Amino acid sequence: MRNIKLLMEYDGSRYDGWQRPAAGAKGMTVQEKLEDVLCRMENEKIEVTGAARTEAGVHASGQAANFHTGTDMTCLEIKHYLNRFLPRDIAVLDVSEAAQRFHASYLAKAFCYEYHISVGDVPSVFERKYNYYSFKRPDVGRMREAAKYIVGKHDFAAFSENKRMKKSTVREIGEFDVYGDEKEILIRMEGDDFWPYMARIMAGTVLAVGKREMEPAAVEKVIEGCDRAKAGERLPAQGLFLTDVFY
Repeated sequence: MRNIKLLMEYDGSRYDGWQRPAAGAKGMTVQEKLEDVLCRMENEKIEVTGAARTEAGVHASGQAANFHTGTDMTCLEIKHYLNRFLPRDIAVLDVSEAAQRFHASYLAKAFCYEYHISVGDVPSVFERKYNYYSFKRPDVGRMREAAKYIVGKHDFAAFSENKRMKKSTVREIGEFDVYGDEKEILIRMEGDDFWPYMARIMAGTVLAVGKREMEPAAVEKVIEGCDRAKAGERLPAQGLFLTDVFY
């Protein structure tokens, strides 16, 4: 069996996230759409593994995935087949042969996300599906100052909404930067792992600092206190993009 690696992008607006729903559960996911097309390609049962389980409404411009298949099709033929039959809001950018032991999720060393915030005088009707609009213009300098406290290896329990989370909440954030101009603020974050909503809560916390709802130094105390109630709001999904997976 061949192990095939995919590089994908998708508009998550109409999907209930990446992961196939549990048996009996309702919803439409990116993984399901991809597996449906692959199963028809060679009339074989195929399961696709995604690097990141993006949440409902979250987009991706650099999602990685892999699957095993017995097809004789070339990588280019697989790419063309998938892009012909997938919905137009899912695209396969690259198809390549991978080592048999390659696993898109388990071998991922880091993930990069970007959160987009519009700050223009009037919300753009064309960006509403891909940006969160802030009616109050945040102070980007304060947001950058707050971001410094997030970088490093910490217990990020304050950015989790899962009170029964069994895994360790210690993660390492290697990069957390804030860029801004008159129309948009971009928050870029790179870390060894992100659990559901973590990136959106982090973005909401530094945004709260930018809107002077908390002081930059308070972010350090939020992290040390491991108290979700002290962190910022969870921002909506439409502004979040998975942009890269590192191996």
